[in-house]
Amino acid sequence: MGAIPSLINIEKEQVRDLRFPAGEVLHSEEARHRRQSELDRALVLGNIDHNKVRIIFSDAEGLKEVQTTIWAVTDERIILKSGMVIPIRRIVEVIT
Repeated sequence: MGAIPSLINIEKEQVRDLRFPAGEVLHSEEARHRRQSELDRALVLGNIDHNKVRIIFSDAEGLKEVQTTIWAVTDERIILKSGMVIPIRRIVEVIT
């Protein structure tokens, strides 16, 4: 994916102040499967090598990007370093 217009970079600590709508941002099963694979890879990179990844997601106000380590992935959310949480349904892309 190329440059995304109006993408706001934030620090991971700012995630706690965001509101996330209930809807899914990816509309195809293939895209959701690809996202899950990206999350699984990012989790391994974070836990083994402490590598940061770029996470592009959508909150109530629009697209955001955060660079951080993914510490855990549950069925519904990802947990970042410092305990910040992003719902998986709101993640557009994970760049490792």
